[in-house]
Amino acid sequence: MKKIIIAIDGFSSCGKSTMAKDLAKEIGYIYIDTGAMYRAVTLYCLRHGWFRTDGTVMEEELHRHLDDIRISFRLDPESHRPLTCLNGETVEDDIRSLEVSSHVSPVAAVGFVREMLVRQQQAMGAEKGIVMDGRDIGTAVFPQAELKIFVTASADIRARRRYDELTGKGQEVSYDDILHNVEERDRIDQTRAVSPLRKADDALLLDNSHLTIAEQKAWLKEQYNKVVNAESGN
Repeated sequence: MKKIIIAIDGFSSCGKSTMAKDLAKEIGYIYIDTGAMYRAVTLYCLRHGWFRTDGTVMEEELHRHLDDIRISFRLDPESHRPLTCLNGETVEDDIRSLEVSSHVSPVAAVGFVREMLVRQQQAMGAEKGIVMDGRDIGTAVFPQAELKIFVTASADIRARRRYDELTGKGQEVSYDDILHNVEERDRIDQTRAVSPLRKADDALLLDNSHLTIAEQKAWLKEQYNKVVNAESGN
């Protein structure tokens, strides 16, 4: 069966990664979490104190040390899902913290960071057979992707999902702080100068505000089957 590229874009905390991971596992594709790559760069900046008090990132320092940042993925032997590594250190839990979430949008808006990571992402998908999720996969990274999905949900619902996820991991967080973070990330992501978050013209829109995980998985698998059958001439 012909392999394709599946691009899943959308707003923060709307379940893109879960969707992409589950689909990739089911159809035997490689899953790549591009958001984790930007989070890893953000974590590196936080650890080196490269954020100003107003939340902006010190771009000159980041640019000077860009070659010192190496991002890779390793497969978890138990879950069989990719874990994000920063310079050889597994940082999957660290990059999911609210602190990283609160700082990632300014880093993701830096042009030279996006250029570096987009090159890496395009190289990862050169052989197709991948599911990649992020903010600009269908518009900038793989505009030629055979299947593009744009995922959205209300800010309240996304904040509640994020709150439940973090508290489930034992983190003490405020729902109001998370809602503010979700809304602020939406604003930054949609207004940044480089590759702003937007739905590709040929992307399918999925509002999963009131969908169950099972309903969402069934819908996504249906879209995949339609595209693959069409590509194969069936």
